[in-house]
Amino acid sequence: MAVVNPVAPTPTVPAASRARRAGALTGVSLGYFMVLLDTTVLSVAEPDLAASLRTSMAGLQWATTGYTVVFAAVLLSAGAAADRFGADRVFRTGTAVFALASLLSSLAPNLGALLALRAVAGAAAAACVPASMALIACLYPQPAARARAISVWAAVSGAAVAAGPIAGGALVEAAGWRAVFLVNVPLGLLVLALTWGRVVRCPRGANRVDWSAQAAAVVVLALLTDVLIAAGAGAWVHAAWSAGGLGIAATVFTVLERRSQAPVVNRTLLRSAPVRAGLLAGAVTNFALSGALFVLPLLLQRERHLSALETGLAFLPLTVPFAANPPLTGRIVARTGPRPPILAGLALLTAGGTILAGTVLTEGAYVWLAAGLFLTGLGISFVLPALAAAVIGAAPPGTAGSVGGLLNAIRQIGGTLGVALMGAAATAGTGWSLLLSGGLCGLAWLAFALTPRGTPQ
Repeated sequence: MAVVNPVAPTPTVPAASRARRAGALTGVSLGYFMVLLDTTVLSVAEPDLAASLRTSMAGLQWATTGYTVVFAAVLLSAGAAADRFGADRVFRTGTAVFALASLLSSLAPNLGALLALRAVAGAAAAACVPASMALIACLYPQPAARARAISVWAAVSGAAVAAGPIAGGALVEAAGWRAVFLVNVPLGLLVLALTWGRVVRCPRGANRVDWSAQAAAVVVLALLTDVLIAAGAGAWVHAAWSAGGLGIAATVFTVLERRSQAPVVNRTLLRSAPVRAGLLAGAVTNFALSGALFVLPLLLQRERHLSALETGLAFLPLTVPFAANPPLTGRIVARTGPRPPILAGLALLTAGGTILAGTVLTEGAYVWLAAGLFLTGLGISFVLPALAAAVIGAAPPGTAGSVGGLLNAIRQIGGTLGVALMGAAATAGTGWSLLLSGGLCGLAWLAFALTPRGTPQ
């Protein structure tokens, strides 16, 4: 006769403890909201910033990519740093530095100072993202409670993207581009207040971080971006010097990675074809999003004469699907696996980019622009929630954390390249830059469709 083990009772948590944990979860989620908001909120402030600081298209590109370049590169090692020094310490330090860098950005007297401060903010943002996930694991050790907490945290991502253009438009209308950065100060202080105290504590680990390889990764990505921006502006001598520096930096990074006992990139992950296809899809998706958010506000404000707030509202067809569609995508992934929604999303991105390009090239009505934006937003809301499941599912056992960090970093790299390449292509016409985006999404769809299914993809 088999012995049936009794079901362990669910541990009861005092109401006061539950309230403190809920407050800490709110703070962690707001921190995630804050750093993601900064990737989109600046978009509608571009014309005002350009006029105020008397900068060119290349300067505007760096005002955006100065943040995402460092954000992307530091994300590669930020998870290991959170484990090494304690996620709570890394999260709070990142939040405090981010708020201070935002305050100083709002006071920046020139473009050079702004770019330096945006780089600091990018590093601080990268520290916050993986640390916030680790904090949730510390706050909610029970799997069911943790799953609910992660769903709240993840929902903030869509809210940040959705709120960015509208919030940016309202802030610019009220007080100019500097308000876009100043708003992070009270938000950062609120995050620190909610996550302060003994309820948010994570142990330190023994993981190593290779700081020299990490620094080389930042330099490689920065020089790659500079080459693309300089080439797009026709500054060929500048581009040639940056390309030479890029070759040297890439060689140094490769040597450091081969010798490192704690490499920035887990090369085992890149041997999996499904993982590579997923990373490509993530990069192209952020390429399309960040590129569109860079070139379209300039078009709408300079050529169609919309105000900053009107421009933010014009992006609603793009951003609304971020808030509404992820729960549906989650149910589809649970039923069919991640592959169908990823393919559907890439197809929608291709169609959306093509419609946007055609509308701009023919100077079509806003209704067609809205249709292209809606298809683009819908495509992104299908791809991104499914990508994590696809890539983690196809990764070798024991590498889920590494592949998750790599996916986030590659997405940010894709966004950086989207601003650089689509900004460069926009010098020949915004429609051509949007056509480039649609074409790349089509190629990513083909690559993903032809990739053998990974286990358990």
